[in-house]
Amino acid sequence: MKTWSVTFLASAVAVALSGNALACTGIIVGKGASTDGSIMIARNEDFGINNWNKYLEYRSAQDNEEGEWKLGNGLVVPMPKHFFAYSAIPDWDAKTVDSDGKFYEERGINEHNVAISATTSAEINEKVAKVDPLVENGVIEAIIPTLLLPQATSAKQAVELLGNYIETYGAGEGNSLYIADINEAWLFEIGSGHHWIAVKVPDDSYAMIANGLRVHGVDLSSKDVLHSKGMFEFVTDNKLLDKADNKSFNFAKAFGVIGDEYNIDREWLGQKMLTPSKHQQSRMAQYPLFMKPDEKISVEDVAELLSATYEGTALEGKSKRPIRVERQLESHIIQLREQMPKELQGVIWQSFGVLPESVLVPLYSTLTDYPKAYQIGDDTYSDDSAYWQFRSLTALAASNPDKYLPLLKETWDKEETRLYKQVANLDKTLATMYNEDKQAALDMAADYSYGQLKRTLNIATDIRYKMMTDLTKSTEKKYSAEEFKKIMSL
Repeated sequence: MKTWSVTFLASAVAVALSGNALACTGIIVGKGASTDGSIMIARNEDFGINNWNKYLEYRSAQDNEEGEWKLGNGLVVPMPKHFFAYSAIPDWDAKTVDSDGKFYEERGINEHNVAISATTSAEINEKVAKVDPLVENGVIEAIIPTLLLPQATSAKQAVELLGNYIETYGAGEGNSLYIADINEAWLFEIGSGHHWIAVKVPDDSYAMIANGLRVHGVDLSSKDVLHSKGMFEFVTDNKLLDKADNKSFNFAKAFGVIGDEYNIDREWLGQKMLTPSKHQQSRMAQYPLFMKPDEKISVEDVAELLSATYEGTALEGKSKRPIRVERQLESHIIQLREQMPKELQGVIWQSFGVLPESVLVPLYSTLTDYPKAYQIGDDTYSDDSAYWQFRSLTALAASNPDKYLPLLKETWDKEETRLYKQVANLDKTLATMYNEDKQAALDMAADYSYGQLKRTLNIATDIRYKMMTDLTKSTEKKYSAEEFKKIMSL
Protein backbone atom coordinates (compact mmCIF):
# COMPACT_ATOMS: atom_id res chain seq x y z
CA MET A 1 0.00 0.00 0.00
CA LYS A 2 3.00 2.26 0.49
CA THR A 3 6.25 3.42 -0.95
CA TRP A 4 9.59 3.11 0.73
CA SER A 5 12.84 5.05 0.68
CA VAL A 6 14.87 4.70 -2.51
CA THR A 7 17.43 2.43 -0.85
CA PHE A 8 14.84 -0.25 -0.24
CA LEU A 9 12.43 0.52 -3.07
CA ALA A 10 13.16 -2.45 -5.28
CA SER A 11 12.82 -5.06 -2.56
CA ALA A 12 9.78 -3.34 -1.08
CA VAL A 13 7.67 -3.32 -4.24
CA ALA A 14 6.62 -6.94 -3.76
CA VAL A 15 5.86 -6.30 -0.11
CA ALA A 16 3.77 -3.23 -0.91
CA LEU A 17 1.81 -5.02 -3.60
CA SER A 18 1.21 -8.14 -1.53
CA GLY A 19 0.13 -5.93 1.39
CA ASN A 20 -2.44 -4.04 -0.62
CA ALA A 21 -5.34 -6.19 0.52
CA LEU A 22 -4.30 -5.82 4.15
CA ALA A 23 -4.93 -2.13 4.49
CA CYS A 24 -7.51 0.25 5.90
CA THR A 25 -11.10 0.38 7.09
CA GLY A 26 -13.45 3.29 6.37
CA ILE A 27 -16.94 4.74 6.54
CA ILE A 28 -18.97 7.36 4.69
CA VAL A 29 -21.85 9.10 6.51
CA GLY A 30 -24.60 10.99 4.68
CA LYS A 31 -25.60 14.41 6.00
CA GLY A 32 -29.04 13.18 7.01
CA ALA A 33 -27.46 10.36 9.02
CA SER A 34 -25.18 12.57 11.14
CA THR A 35 -26.01 14.35 14.36
CA ASP A 36 -25.14 17.82 13.06
CA GLY A 37 -26.06 17.54 9.38
CA SER A 38 -22.45 17.18 8.27
CA ILE A 39 -21.14 14.74 5.70
CA MET A 40 -18.32 12.57 7.01
CA ILE A 41 -15.71 10.44 5.28
CA ALA A 42 -13.34 8.60 7.58
CA ARG A 43 -10.64 5.96 7.45
CA ASN A 44 -7.86 4.23 9.31
CA GLU A 45 -4.64 4.22 7.29
CA ASP A 46 -3.12 0.82 8.02
CA PHE A 47 0.19 -0.54 6.77
CA GLY A 48 2.29 -3.67 7.13
CA ILE A 49 4.69 -2.12 9.66
CA ASN A 50 4.38 0.28 12.58
CA ASN A 51 7.30 2.66 12.06
CA TRP A 52 6.17 4.73 9.10
CA ASN A 53 6.10 8.46 9.78
CA LYS A 54 3.46 10.79 8.34
CA TYR A 55 3.72 14.55 7.73
CA LEU A 56 1.07 17.26 7.71
CA GLU A 57 1.31 19.45 4.60
CA TYR A 58 -0.53 22.33 2.94
CA ARG A 59 -0.28 22.75 -0.83
CA SER A 60 -0.72 26.33 -1.98
CA ALA A 61 -2.62 27.27 -5.13
CA GLN A 62 -0.47 27.82 -8.20
CA ASP A 63 -0.62 28.55 -11.91
CA ASN A 64 1.10 26.12 -14.27
CA GLU A 65 2.68 26.27 -17.70
CA GLU A 66 1.34 24.03 -20.45
CA GLY A 67 3.06 20.70 -20.78
CA GLU A 68 3.19 17.30 -19.14
CA TRP A 69 2.49 16.51 -15.50
CA LYS A 70 4.52 13.54 -14.29
CA LEU A 71 3.14 11.96 -11.14
CA GLY A 72 5.23 10.14 -8.57
CA ASN A 73 4.57 6.65 -9.94
CA GLY A 74 5.47 7.61 -13.49
CA LEU A 75 1.99 8.38 -14.84
CA VAL A 76 2.11 11.33 -17.26
CA VAL A 77 -1.01 13.45 -17.95
CA PRO A 78 -1.57 16.94 -19.36
CA MET A 79 -0.69 19.67 -16.88
CA PRO A 80 -3.75 21.60 -15.62
CA LYS A 81 -3.55 25.38 -16.02
CA HIS A 82 -4.15 25.93 -12.31
CA PHE A 83 -3.88 24.03 -9.02
CA PHE A 84 -6.28 24.72 -6.17
CA ALA A 85 -4.91 24.79 -2.64
CA TYR A 86 -5.43 21.69 -0.50
CA SER A 87 -4.25 19.84 2.61
CA ALA A 88 -2.51 16.46 2.65
CA ILE A 89 -0.74 13.92 4.85
CA PRO A 90 2.10 12.39 2.80
CA ASP A 91 4.63 9.76 3.83
CA TRP A 92 7.88 10.91 5.40
CA ASP A 93 9.94 9.72 2.39
CA ALA A 94 7.70 11.17 -0.32
CA LYS A 95 10.44 13.43 -1.70
CA THR A 96 12.65 10.43 -2.42
CA VAL A 97 9.95 9.31 -4.86
CA ASP A 98 8.62 12.65 -6.07
CA SER A 99 10.57 15.91 -5.95
CA ASP A 100 7.51 17.81 -4.72
CA GLY A 101 6.78 15.23 -2.03
CA LYS A 102 3.30 14.61 -3.40
CA PHE A 103 3.07 10.87 -2.95
CA TYR A 104 0.65 8.91 -0.77
CA GLU A 105 -1.03 12.16 0.23
CA GLU A 106 -3.91 9.99 1.50
CA ARG A 107 -6.55 12.56 2.39
CA GLY A 108 -7.34 16.24 2.20
CA ILE A 109 -9.77 19.09 1.57
CA ASN A 110 -9.25 21.67 -1.15
CA GLU A 111 -10.27 25.33 -1.27
CA HIS A 112 -13.63 24.38 -2.83
CA ASN A 113 -14.41 22.02 0.08
CA VAL A 114 -13.94 18.91 -2.01
CA ALA A 115 -12.63 16.16 0.26
CA ILE A 116 -11.00 12.86 -0.60
CA SER A 117 -9.87 9.85 1.42
CA ALA A 118 -7.84 7.44 -0.70
CA THR A 119 -8.04 4.51 -0.28
CA THR A 120 -9.19 1.14 1.02
CA SER A 121 -7.29 -1.31 -1.14
CA ALA A 122 -9.42 -4.00 -2.80
CA GLU A 123 -8.64 -7.31 -4.45
CA ILE A 124 -9.56 -7.86 -8.10
CA ASN A 125 -10.62 -11.36 -9.13
CA GLU A 126 -8.49 -13.52 -11.43
CA LYS A 127 -11.03 -13.66 -14.23
CA VAL A 128 -11.28 -9.92 -14.73
CA ALA A 129 -7.53 -9.50 -14.29
CA LYS A 130 -7.02 -11.63 -17.40
CA VAL A 131 -9.45 -9.75 -19.65
CA ASP A 132 -8.66 -6.21 -18.40
CA PRO A 133 -5.35 -6.35 -16.51
CA LEU A 134 -4.09 -3.59 -14.27
CA VAL A 135 -1.81 -1.07 -15.95
CA GLU A 136 1.78 -0.39 -14.98
CA ASN A 137 2.21 3.30 -14.13
CA GLY A 138 -1.58 3.67 -14.12
CA VAL A 139 -3.78 5.43 -11.56
CA ILE A 140 -2.95 4.18 -8.06
CA GLU A 141 -3.73 5.14 -4.48
CA ALA A 142 -0.47 7.03 -4.08
CA ILE A 143 -1.40 9.69 -6.64
CA ILE A 144 -5.21 9.93 -6.47
CA PRO A 145 -5.43 12.85 -3.99
CA THR A 146 -2.62 14.58 -5.88
CA LEU A 147 -4.56 14.24 -9.15
CA LEU A 148 -7.98 15.29 -7.92
CA LEU A 149 -7.68 17.79 -5.08
CA PRO A 150 -5.88 20.48 -7.14
CA GLN A 151 -8.55 20.30 -9.87
CA ALA A 152 -12.04 19.45 -8.58
CA THR A 153 -14.65 22.06 -7.71
CA SER A 154 -17.27 19.48 -6.65
CA ALA A 155 -17.41 15.86 -5.57
CA LYS A 156 -19.18 14.81 -8.74
CA GLN A 157 -16.59 16.53 -10.89
CA ALA A 158 -13.86 14.69 -8.97
CA VAL A 159 -15.64 11.40 -9.68
CA GLU A 160 -15.88 12.18 -13.38
CA LEU A 161 -12.29 13.39 -13.52
CA LEU A 162 -10.94 10.23 -11.90
CA GLY A 163 -13.11 8.05 -14.11
CA ASN A 164 -11.72 9.76 -17.20
CA TYR A 165 -8.14 9.25 -16.02
CA ILE A 166 -8.78 5.54 -15.44
CA GLU A 167 -10.43 5.00 -18.80
CA THR A 168 -7.70 6.95 -20.60
CA TYR A 169 -4.55 5.83 -18.79
CA GLY A 170 -5.66 2.73 -16.89
CA ALA A 171 -5.58 1.82 -13.20
CA GLY A 172 -2.70 0.12 -11.43
CA GLU A 173 -4.69 -1.15 -8.44
CA GLY A 174 -8.12 -2.15 -7.26
CA ASN A 175 -9.36 0.44 -4.78
CA SER A 176 -12.31 1.98 -2.98
CA LEU A 177 -12.14 5.67 -2.20
CA TYR A 178 -14.42 8.32 -0.74
CA ILE A 179 -15.13 11.67 -2.36
CA ALA A 180 -17.37 14.35 -0.85
CA ASP A 181 -18.34 18.00 -0.74
CA ILE A 182 -20.85 19.85 1.42
CA ASN A 183 -23.76 18.49 -0.63
CA GLU A 184 -23.01 14.84 -1.34
CA ALA A 185 -20.65 11.93 -0.84
CA TRP A 186 -19.63 9.23 -3.31
CA LEU A 187 -18.13 5.76 -2.95
CA PHE A 188 -15.82 5.20 -5.93
CA GLU A 189 -14.52 1.72 -6.79
CA ILE A 190 -11.87 0.62 -9.28
CA GLY A 191 -12.47 -2.93 -10.50
CA SER A 192 -9.96 -3.51 -13.29
CA GLY A 193 -7.48 -1.82 -15.57
CA HIS A 194 -10.12 0.43 -17.13
CA HIS A 195 -13.47 -0.11 -15.37
CA TRP A 196 -14.89 1.69 -12.38
CA ILE A 197 -18.15 2.60 -10.68
CA ALA A 198 -19.22 5.38 -8.30
CA VAL A 199 -22.39 5.51 -6.21
CA LYS A 200 -23.77 8.49 -4.34
CA VAL A 201 -24.36 7.69 -0.68
CA PRO A 202 -28.00 8.36 0.32
CA ASP A 203 -28.28 11.31 2.69
CA ASP A 204 -29.99 9.19 5.36
CA SER A 205 -27.48 6.33 5.26
CA TYR A 206 -23.88 5.28 5.77
CA ALA A 207 -21.53 2.96 3.91
CA MET A 208 -19.16 0.64 5.76
CA ILE A 209 -16.04 -0.28 3.76
CA ALA A 210 -13.28 -2.82 4.36
CA ASN A 211 -10.86 -4.22 1.75
CA GLY A 212 -13.32 -5.81 -0.62
CA LEU A 213 -15.27 -4.13 -3.39
CA ARG A 214 -18.70 -3.26 -1.97
CA VAL A 215 -20.96 -1.92 -4.72
CA HIS A 216 -23.90 -4.19 -5.50
CA GLY A 217 -27.66 -3.94 -5.99
CA VAL A 218 -27.45 -0.64 -7.87
CA ASP A 219 -29.42 0.61 -10.87
CA LEU A 220 -26.94 1.57 -13.58
CA SER A 221 -29.46 4.01 -15.09
CA SER A 222 -29.80 5.98 -11.84
CA LYS A 223 -28.47 9.54 -11.73
CA ASP A 224 -26.79 8.51 -8.48
CA VAL A 225 -24.64 5.90 -10.24
CA LEU A 226 -21.73 6.73 -12.56
CA HIS A 227 -19.48 4.17 -14.24
CA SER A 228 -16.99 3.49 -17.02
CA LYS A 229 -18.18 3.41 -20.61
CA GLY A 230 -19.25 -0.04 -21.82
CA MET A 231 -18.93 -1.60 -18.38
CA PHE A 232 -22.15 -3.61 -18.50
CA GLU A 233 -21.33 -4.96 -21.97
CA PHE A 234 -17.82 -5.79 -20.80
CA VAL A 235 -19.25 -7.83 -17.92
CA THR A 236 -21.74 -9.69 -20.09
CA ASP A 237 -19.31 -10.31 -22.97
CA ASN A 238 -16.74 -11.79 -20.62
CA LYS A 239 -19.32 -13.67 -18.51
CA LEU A 240 -18.12 -12.08 -15.29
CA LEU A 241 -21.59 -12.64 -13.79
CA ASP A 242 -23.88 -15.62 -14.27
CA LYS A 243 -26.75 -13.24 -14.86
CA ALA A 244 -25.93 -9.53 -15.10
CA ASP A 245 -28.81 -7.24 -14.15
CA ASN A 246 -28.41 -3.55 -14.97
CA LYS A 247 -31.25 -2.71 -12.55
CA SER A 248 -29.53 -4.51 -9.67
CA PHE A 249 -25.92 -4.64 -10.73
CA ASN A 250 -23.31 -6.49 -8.66
CA PHE A 251 -20.04 -4.71 -9.41
CA ALA A 252 -18.32 -6.29 -6.40
CA LYS A 253 -19.04 -9.82 -7.56
CA ALA A 254 -18.16 -9.14 -11.21
CA PHE A 255 -14.83 -7.46 -10.47
CA GLY A 256 -13.83 -8.33 -6.92
CA VAL A 257 -13.72 -11.17 -4.42
CA ILE A 258 -16.78 -11.43 -2.17
CA GLY A 259 -17.20 -13.41 1.03
CA ASP A 260 -13.61 -12.98 2.26
CA GLU A 261 -13.75 -13.16 6.06
CA TYR A 262 -10.89 -10.69 6.26
CA ASN A 263 -13.25 -8.05 4.90
CA ILE A 264 -16.82 -9.07 5.63
CA ASP A 265 -16.14 -9.47 9.35
CA ARG A 266 -15.38 -5.75 9.59
CA GLU A 267 -18.39 -4.83 7.47
CA TRP A 268 -20.60 -6.91 9.76
CA LEU A 269 -19.06 -5.33 12.88
CA GLY A 270 -19.51 -1.77 11.65
CA GLN A 271 -23.15 -2.30 10.72
CA LYS A 272 -23.78 -4.09 14.00
CA MET A 273 -22.42 -1.10 15.91
CA LEU A 274 -24.38 1.57 14.06
CA THR A 275 -27.57 -0.37 13.31
CA PRO A 276 -27.91 -2.90 16.15
CA SER A 277 -31.62 -3.30 15.43
CA LYS A 278 -30.73 -5.04 12.17
CA HIS A 279 -29.84 -8.60 13.16
CA GLN A 280 -27.51 -10.01 10.52
CA GLN A 281 -25.76 -13.33 10.45
CA SER A 282 -21.99 -13.10 10.58
CA ARG A 283 -19.96 -14.05 7.53
CA MET A 284 -22.54 -13.55 4.86
CA ALA A 285 -21.09 -13.25 1.34
CA GLN A 286 -22.24 -9.62 1.02
CA TYR A 287 -23.72 -7.08 3.41
CA PRO A 288 -26.02 -4.19 2.46
CA LEU A 289 -24.14 -1.44 0.64
CA PHE A 290 -25.96 1.32 2.51
CA MET A 291 -27.71 1.20 5.87
CA LYS A 292 -29.63 3.67 8.00
CA PRO A 293 -28.25 4.09 11.53
CA ASP A 294 -30.48 3.49 14.53
CA GLU A 295 -29.26 6.80 15.97
CA LYS A 296 -27.72 9.77 14.22
CA ILE A 297 -23.94 9.37 13.92
CA SER A 298 -21.46 11.75 15.59
CA VAL A 299 -17.72 12.20 15.15
CA GLU A 300 -17.35 10.35 18.46
CA ASP A 301 -19.36 7.41 17.08
CA VAL A 302 -17.13 7.22 14.02
CA ALA A 303 -14.05 7.30 16.24
CA GLU A 304 -15.41 4.41 18.30
CA LEU A 305 -16.12 2.44 15.14
CA LEU A 306 -12.58 3.00 13.81
CA SER A 307 -11.24 1.78 17.18
CA ALA A 308 -13.38 -1.35 17.37
CA THR A 309 -12.47 -4.97 18.00
CA TYR A 310 -14.75 -8.02 18.18
CA GLU A 311 -14.78 -8.11 21.98
CA GLY A 312 -18.24 -9.07 23.20
CA THR A 313 -19.49 -10.17 19.77
CA ALA A 314 -20.06 -13.53 18.11
CA LEU A 315 -16.71 -13.17 16.32
CA GLU A 316 -14.60 -12.62 19.43
CA GLY A 317 -11.67 -15.02 19.23
CA LYS A 318 -12.69 -16.11 15.72
CA SER A 319 -11.94 -13.22 13.41
CA LYS A 320 -8.32 -12.45 12.60
CA ARG A 321 -8.84 -8.91 11.32
CA PRO A 322 -10.41 -6.34 13.65
CA ILE A 323 -10.84 -2.68 12.74
CA ARG A 324 -8.29 -1.58 15.34
CA VAL A 325 -4.85 -2.97 14.44
CA GLU A 326 -1.44 -2.02 15.77
CA ARG A 327 -0.15 -1.18 12.29
CA GLN A 328 -2.27 1.95 11.97
CA LEU A 329 -0.27 4.97 10.86
CA GLU A 330 -3.00 7.57 11.20
CA SER A 331 -6.77 7.97 11.29
CA HIS A 332 -8.89 10.81 9.98
CA ILE A 333 -12.52 11.87 10.09
CA ILE A 334 -13.29 14.56 7.53
CA GLN A 335 -16.36 16.68 8.28
CA LEU A 336 -18.06 18.94 5.75
CA ARG A 337 -20.57 21.28 7.42
CA GLU A 338 -22.93 23.09 5.06
CA GLN A 339 -24.17 25.46 7.76
CA MET A 340 -20.73 27.06 8.31
CA PRO A 341 -19.17 29.88 6.24
CA LYS A 342 -17.39 28.52 3.15
CA GLU A 343 -13.82 28.73 4.45
CA LEU A 344 -14.82 27.03 7.70
CA GLN A 345 -16.96 24.22 6.31
CA GLY A 346 -14.17 21.66 6.30
CA VAL A 347 -12.66 20.13 9.43
CA ILE A 348 -10.33 17.14 9.54
CA TRP A 349 -10.19 15.28 12.85
CA GLN A 350 -6.67 13.85 12.67
CA SER A 351 -4.81 11.34 14.82
CA PHE A 352 -1.38 9.72 14.59
CA GLY A 353 -0.56 6.12 15.37
CA VAL A 354 -3.17 3.70 16.70
CA LEU A 355 -6.44 5.55 17.20
CA PRO A 356 -7.61 4.09 20.55
CA GLU A 357 -4.23 5.05 22.04
CA SER A 358 -4.15 8.45 20.35
CA VAL A 359 -6.33 11.54 20.01
CA LEU A 360 -8.31 13.13 17.16
CA VAL A 361 -7.36 16.79 16.76
CA PRO A 362 -9.69 19.15 14.82
CA LEU A 363 -7.91 20.87 11.93
CA TYR A 364 -9.91 23.65 10.31
CA SER A 365 -9.29 24.15 6.59
CA THR A 366 -7.88 27.62 7.27
CA LEU A 367 -4.83 25.99 8.88
CA THR A 368 -1.95 26.36 6.40
CA ASP A 369 1.03 25.83 8.70
CA TYR A 370 1.84 23.15 11.25
CA PRO A 371 4.15 22.78 14.26
CA LYS A 372 7.57 21.52 13.17
CA ALA A 373 7.13 18.21 14.99
CA TYR A 374 4.41 17.26 12.49
CA GLN A 375 6.72 17.84 9.52
CA ILE A 376 9.84 15.91 10.52
CA GLY A 377 10.96 12.36 11.34
CA ASP A 378 11.46 9.14 9.43
CA ASP A 379 11.15 5.40 10.02
CA THR A 380 13.49 5.51 13.04
CA TYR A 381 12.27 6.70 16.43
CA SER A 382 13.07 10.30 17.33
CA ASP A 383 11.93 12.48 20.22
CA ASP A 384 11.20 15.46 17.98
CA SER A 385 8.68 13.68 15.71
CA ALA A 386 4.99 14.01 16.55
CA TYR A 387 4.20 10.71 14.84
CA TRP A 388 6.71 8.88 17.03
CA GLN A 389 5.50 10.54 20.22
CA PHE A 390 1.97 9.25 19.62
CA ARG A 391 2.92 5.89 18.11
CA SER A 392 5.38 5.03 20.89
CA LEU A 393 2.56 5.13 23.45
CA THR A 394 1.05 1.99 21.93
CA ALA A 395 4.46 0.32 21.92
CA LEU A 396 5.04 1.13 25.59
CA ALA A 397 1.53 0.11 26.57
CA ALA A 398 2.12 -3.32 25.02
CA SER A 399 4.56 -4.09 27.84
CA ASN A 400 1.72 -4.04 30.37
CA PRO A 401 -1.59 -3.55 28.53
CA ASP A 402 -3.80 -4.19 31.55
CA LYS A 403 -2.12 -1.29 33.32
CA TYR A 404 -1.33 1.17 30.55
CA LEU A 405 -4.14 0.85 28.01
CA PRO A 406 -6.81 2.04 30.49
CA LEU A 407 -4.54 4.99 31.34
CA LEU A 408 -4.26 5.98 27.67
CA LYS A 409 -7.96 5.52 27.04
CA GLU A 410 -8.96 7.60 30.05
CA THR A 411 -6.54 10.41 29.14
CA TRP A 412 -7.49 10.64 25.47
CA ASP A 413 -11.22 10.13 26.04
CA LYS A 414 -11.17 13.11 28.38
CA GLU A 415 -9.21 15.17 25.88
CA GLU A 416 -11.45 14.27 22.93
CA THR A 417 -14.58 15.08 24.94
CA ARG A 418 -13.08 18.50 25.63
CA LEU A 419 -12.29 18.98 21.93
CA TYR A 420 -15.76 17.94 20.76
CA LYS A 421 -17.35 20.48 23.10
CA GLN A 422 -14.86 23.20 22.23
CA VAL A 423 -15.40 22.86 18.49
CA ALA A 424 -19.18 22.96 18.90
CA ASN A 425 -18.88 26.20 20.86
CA LEU A 426 -16.12 27.63 18.69
CA ASP A 427 -18.19 27.08 15.54
CA LYS A 428 -20.88 29.39 16.93
CA THR A 429 -18.32 32.05 17.79
CA LEU A 430 -16.64 31.78 14.38
CA ALA A 431 -19.93 31.99 12.47
CA THR A 432 -20.85 35.20 14.31
CA MET A 433 -17.36 36.69 14.02
CA TYR A 434 -17.21 35.86 10.30
CA ASN A 435 -19.99 38.34 9.58
CA GLU A 436 -18.19 41.09 11.50
CA ASP A 437 -14.53 40.42 10.72
CA LYS A 438 -14.01 37.60 8.25
CA GLN A 439 -10.22 37.47 8.46
CA ALA A 440 -10.25 37.46 12.25
CA ALA A 441 -12.57 34.43 12.20
CA LEU A 442 -10.37 32.56 9.73
CA ASP A 443 -7.26 33.36 11.76
CA MET A 444 -8.91 32.27 14.99
CA ALA A 445 -9.85 28.88 13.51
CA ALA A 446 -6.30 28.32 12.24
CA ASP A 447 -4.73 29.42 15.53
CA TYR A 448 -7.03 27.12 17.46
CA SER A 449 -6.07 24.07 15.40
CA TYR A 450 -2.36 24.92 15.59
CA GLY A 451 -2.65 25.26 19.35
CA GLN A 452 -4.45 21.92 19.76
CA LEU A 453 -1.75 20.14 17.75
CA LYS A 454 0.84 21.50 20.17
CA ARG A 455 -1.27 20.83 23.26
CA THR A 456 -2.02 17.19 22.44
CA LEU A 457 1.61 16.57 21.47
CA ASN A 458 2.70 17.91 24.86
CA ILE A 459 0.21 15.58 26.55
CA ALA A 460 1.53 12.61 24.56
CA THR A 461 5.12 13.47 25.49
CA ASP A 462 4.21 13.83 29.16
CA ILE A 463 2.44 10.45 29.15
CA ARG A 464 5.46 8.82 27.51
CA TYR A 465 7.80 10.24 30.16
CA LYS A 466 5.55 8.93 32.93
CA MET A 467 5.24 5.50 31.34
CA MET A 468 9.00 5.26 30.81
CA THR A 469 9.59 6.23 34.42
CA ASP A 470 7.08 3.65 35.63
CA LEU A 471 8.54 0.94 33.39
CA THR A 472 12.03 1.69 34.66
CA LYS A 473 10.89 1.48 38.27
CA SER A 474 9.19 -1.83 37.57
CA THR A 475 12.58 -3.38 36.75
CA GLU A 476 14.01 -2.60 40.19
CA LYS A 477 14.86 -5.51 42.40
CA LYS A 478 12.70 -5.69 45.54
CA TYR A 479 14.99 -5.30 48.52
CA SER A 480 14.19 -5.78 52.16
CA ALA A 481 14.08 -2.64 54.31
CA GLU A 482 17.49 -3.47 55.78
CA GLU A 483 19.07 -4.10 52.37
CA PHE A 484 17.66 -0.91 50.93
CA LYS A 485 18.86 1.13 53.93
CA LYS A 486 22.35 -0.24 53.49
CA ILE A 487 22.41 0.39 49.72
CA MET A 488 21.27 3.97 50.14
CA SER A 489 23.90 4.65 52.80
CA LEU A 490 26.82 3.66 50.61
